[in-house]
Amino acid sequence: MSKKKFRSAIGGQAVLEGVMMRGECSMATAVRDEKGEIQIESSRFTPAKEKSRWKRLPFIRGVINFVNSMIMGVQIIMRSSEVFEGEAEPTKFEAWCSKKFNINLMSVVMWFAVILGLALAIGLFFVIPHFAIEGIRALVVNVCHSSMPEFCYNLIEGVIRILIFVLYILLTSLMKEIKRVFRYHGAEHKTISCFEHGLELTVENVQKQSTIHDRCGTTFMFLVMIVSVALFSVVGIVPNNIVTSRVGAMFIKLLIKLALLPIVAGISYEILKFLAKFDNWFVKIIKAPGLLLQKITTAQPDDSMVEVAIAAFKAVQILDSDPTAPTTKFKTKILIDKGLQELNNALKIDTNGNADRDWIICEVLKINRSEIENIKFFWSDDFEKMLELAQERGTGKPLQQVLGYTDFYGMKINVDCNVLCPRPETEYLVEEVSKLIKENAFTKVLDLCTGSGAIALVLKRDNPQINITASDISEKALMVAKNNAQQNELDVQFVVSNLFDKIEGEFDVIVSNPPYIKQDVIATLSPEVRFFEPSIALDGGKDGLDFYRKIVNSAKNHLKIGGILAFEIGFDQKESVVEIIENCENAVFEGIICKQDLEGNDRMIFARLSKDNGSNKKEKEQIESKNA
Repeated sequence: MSKKKFRSAIGGQAVLEGVMMRGECSMATAVRDEKGEIQIESSRFTPAKEKSRWKRLPFIRGVINFVNSMIMGVQIIMRSSEVFEGEAEPTKFEAWCSKKFNINLMSVVMWFAVILGLALAIGLFFVIPHFAIEGIRALVVNVCHSSMPEFCYNLIEGVIRILIFVLYILLTSLMKEIKRVFRYHGAEHKTISCFEHGLELTVENVQKQSTIHDRCGTTFMFLVMIVSVALFSVVGIVPNNIVTSRVGAMFIKLLIKLALLPIVAGISYEILKFLAKFDNWFVKIIKAPGLLLQKITTAQPDDSMVEVAIAAFKAVQILDSDPTAPTTKFKTKILIDKGLQELNNALKIDTNGNADRDWIICEVLKINRSEIENIKFFWSDDFEKMLELAQERGTGKPLQQVLGYTDFYGMKINVDCNVLCPRPETEYLVEEVSKLIKENAFTKVLDLCTGSGAIALVLKRDNPQINITASDISEKALMVAKNNAQQNELDVQFVVSNLFDKIEGEFDVIVSNPPYIKQDVIATLSPEVRFFEPSIALDGGKDGLDFYRKIVNSAKNHLKIGGILAFEIGFDQKESVVEIIENCENAVFEGIICKQDLEGNDRMIFARLSKDNGSNKKEKEQIESKNA
């Protein structure tokens, strides 16, 4: 094996079905999920050189790193298990705690696991050896009627501690899950070694490396054992000079040893950092026991495990070298009940029962609403999109704008804040106009106040032979309409015009769904209409009829004789609009009819331009006036 070309700042840890790599200012955990895909979750942290000065002090930094490593290790293991195993169904107790105390029981479990793990380590490696050596001390005094130097007792205690440590590792290595973790541990070491030898990070190159690495945490743990032997040697002297009771002295010694644990960790950390600067025979002797233990804690990984380790290593490389590189999150499972509850909370407002929530789910998952009942969980990346949409809808923004589109007469129509969301009642107008086009073989159509272009586009789709022009005073609205035409591959001519100002030529049909809301009524509309839809598309003037008057009085110049004028109207505007058409000063309209929607509301008015033009109408009025 060639010598290392340099030492990497990246270290790692094996987790459930994956590897965590930690660099100078970032960390990444790569896990192979149940589908066999590699998922990566990464994050940034404050590099050591930028931390508070007291946190960088010798010995103190070792204690802080030791505690942080324990907490981080438990967090990563629990997080990786969510990817591989999924989120567990909450128990009744978990649900009760969440509802009663508003706490996440899993967070409590995590901290309990940290405390329990620390207590187990202290119990196994310090409390048991302490009482064992005190038993040996009592046996030597009472049976042999002699004693040994305190250092000998501490040396024996250290040997017992090391034996327990080795036995613990051997027993855990028998577990199937731990065996796989040890193999991922080997993959982690191999990957780092491959990089340090200056080789390209390929599976083939990584597999050539050793599973043993001299910077492994196992070496640190062994150093803790050795340092504790030396440091604890002074403990046995103090209590004997203060406490005469043997039992009291025994417990005081234990408390002092426990109090010295942070110091042991701090000293061990500094020794490890110091030894990392050298590579001589003395250093190799000190590291040898730790390296020997790695024969147990690491195992030969397969190629798929190496791929995971490489993915984690490369992710850290990118984040450490590029401050702008994005971090990533695991794709985990979120149980359906929990997900639905969070979506309901995000919606806040009354949004038509669960309908809006369900449509958001359908949009993200690209499924039919009937399929929702078969879902058992959401993937976290999908759920984040759902939650974002639900929160946006919770502000009162119309669902159509939240989704960015609506379905109009079987056509996908994009909408935003610059256009009105097409209403279902407008579909009736489109249906009736389309019938008239077919019955009369009309070929030229004008859609005034087109907005999103919904009317014009559906008419063109259902009547490909027609030439249709769509106009609106709003350039932003026409941008939306043009995008809709391109999306649906329909040829429609768009004109920016204030009604007929820029319109040229004559048409067989002029159709319009103009603004028809009374000015003083706009303030009473629902917030989602009042605050999120353009007022220019709502305001029909003081009585709501301004646009009908303007269109009717100007229609003659752009409507062919026998051509149709078609309007959508408000449910209470029938008589007013009919009167405007009948009283047109410069044109005669005949065959005025009003049609209702399926709910029985007056919704559409149609009128045909008579052969009798405006001048004839005036002559008749003059004759009738004289005769009167």
